[in-house]
Amino acid sequence: MRHLWLISLLLLFRVSAFAQHTSSGSKRAIRMFEEAVAHYREMDLDGAESSLLKALRSDGDFIEAYQLISQVCYESGRIGEAIHYYSRGLEIDPEGNPDGYRLLAGLTIQTGDYARTLELAEKFLSFPPEQVSSRQTGILLKEKCLFAMEAMKNPVPFQPENLGDSVNSAYSEYWPCLSVDEQLLMFTVMMPRDPAADLLPWNLQEDFYYVLRKGNSWSGRASAGAPLNTPDNEGAHTMTADGKTLYFTACNRRDGKGMCDIYRSEWRGDRWGEPQNLGSPVNSRYSEKHPTISADGRMLLFTSNRPGGKGSFDIWASVREAGGWGTPVNLGDSVNTGGLEQSPFLHPDGRSLYFSSTGWPGMGQGDLFLSRLDGDHHWSRPVNLGYPLNTYNDEIGLTVNARGNTAYFASDRGRGTDTDIYTFELPPAIRPVLVSYLAGRVFDAHNMKGLSAVIRLIDLETEEVVMETASGPGEGDYLVSLPTDRDYALNVSAEGYLFYSAHFSFTGEHSRKQPFQRDIPMEKIGVGSAVVLNNIFFNTGSDELLDASLAELNRVAAFLNENPSLAVEISGHTDNTGSAEHNQELSERRAGAVVDYLKGKGIPPARLHPAGYGEREPVAGNDTEEGRAQNRRTEMKITDIGR
Repeated sequence: MRHLWLISLLLLFRVSAFAQHTSSGSKRAIRMFEEAVAHYREMDLDGAESSLLKALRSDGDFIEAYQLISQVCYESGRIGEAIHYYSRGLEIDPEGNPDGYRLLAGLTIQTGDYARTLELAEKFLSFPPEQVSSRQTGILLKEKCLFAMEAMKNPVPFQPENLGDSVNSAYSEYWPCLSVDEQLLMFTVMMPRDPAADLLPWNLQEDFYYVLRKGNSWSGRASAGAPLNTPDNEGAHTMTADGKTLYFTACNRRDGKGMCDIYRSEWRGDRWGEPQNLGSPVNSRYSEKHPTISADGRMLLFTSNRPGGKGSFDIWASVREAGGWGTPVNLGDSVNTGGLEQSPFLHPDGRSLYFSSTGWPGMGQGDLFLSRLDGDHHWSRPVNLGYPLNTYNDEIGLTVNARGNTAYFASDRGRGTDTDIYTFELPPAIRPVLVSYLAGRVFDAHNMKGLSAVIRLIDLETEEVVMETASGPGEGDYLVSLPTDRDYALNVSAEGYLFYSAHFSFTGEHSRKQPFQRDIPMEKIGVGSAVVLNNIFFNTGSDELLDASLAELNRVAAFLNENPSLAVEISGHTDNTGSAEHNQELSERRAGAVVDYLKGKGIPPARLHPAGYGEREPVAGNDTEEGRAQNRRTEMKITDIGR
């Protein structure tokens, strides 16, 4: 079965353009040809082929019959015969069908015959532009051949391993999705509604299946069942890092806005909940497919054929806002092309985007590519993952584990007619940033009860919120994944509580089962409650605020705006280095600098009281650098709740 739902169908012969004027003068041949056209329109490929063979026996130079039988063979998965018949039609009249060389090249590249494809593409491009159509496709075919021949001279390390019969079957498996602890693999299976019928598109539907890790292998696969699976199509899914939210594609549903929509399901403790359509603006009257969610659930990428794209399907992004999902934005020319972009996978590092494309130079059909997000929020020009990872076959649906060393993908290599899921060690050059896990519990500092809170992690170098999540209701548990070897500000807020501020360096590798632990006690808002502002920084011996302080200062301003009745004391503290007089003056000036910043943000001066305590209120010993660092601090204490 050629994957007609995955690739653009080559139109070797346009039935709609058929007229009574053909290259044949044989009445019997024409009559048989007309019968073949009728069979083809009814999707009776066997009947069409039988009639076409009769037509060609009556007239061996019947060009249109060669074109149509080539189309029939192609749609039947017999690409070698399709090439043979189409070539024969071109040989009869080498100059009468310039576009035929492009179409034939589209067939030969699917067999990996790059030398012949290059020759055909160059022949097509030798015709005057006014005599051909889709000239850009011919240029791309030539570029693909040149790329492929060079890539085969410089192969990348690649040892794919078929996941075997516990995962794969005689049907097509694709779009694998791996849980962050690597214990669960979910994937899509294209299978017949009626197993006794032919594997034709009308008889196929997609469902979720999964396997669980069992030692070094996988358990036998099982259907995800209701309510995820239905008699219609669903698949191509993605999960948030905490494993609690599933986004997936479903088609032809009563509550759908278009042919295919994106749905969301929440884990309810022992099963997935009833899926909900994401609605507008993510879904439209067009098709939205193949979602991939950022680790914190704030950014959703997906493919769509909605207006405003570059090709048949493009990759789009929507950011979650307070009122729901924002208007999707096309990723633009750095990622999308006039071809088909699909199966995006955004790694938990938030920067590495793997996807399949037919529009960038590659090995043939859908190749796998990598684009990285830079510091200016621009996606880089995609890098082809290389040969033999990519081949002239379809490579789709790649996913990479959080550690970044192992990948899973689907390909139709090996078994010939269906796609299977493979795994391999990802070459270092195309690995994402190392990601580890931070987990803990948010709770009331006095009664230890879990709290629902918003947790934000800010990269102190870039001042960006790199992760935002919420602790679960009841227990207050949270889990986030984030790149390692970075300095972070951790900011936690909950209604009725002072926000929590911490500063830490996140290093090393932490697994989903053994994450870096950070429990967060929260102080209720009340007179005398205080928080250390751990992410306010000054130049040494100075009251000049560093830029790395801005995220924290803006969070203080937001907190005061959210609680307009509060009055606070902003206090500065130092270690005992230097004279007591100098330290007292420095602490007062630093507190004043913070107050001045907050005034500039519109906080009324009457609500702000600066105070300097110098070295008089240490919280640790001054005999170590660690202790002195703790004593050099800025605090905010509530002095009046105004109620």
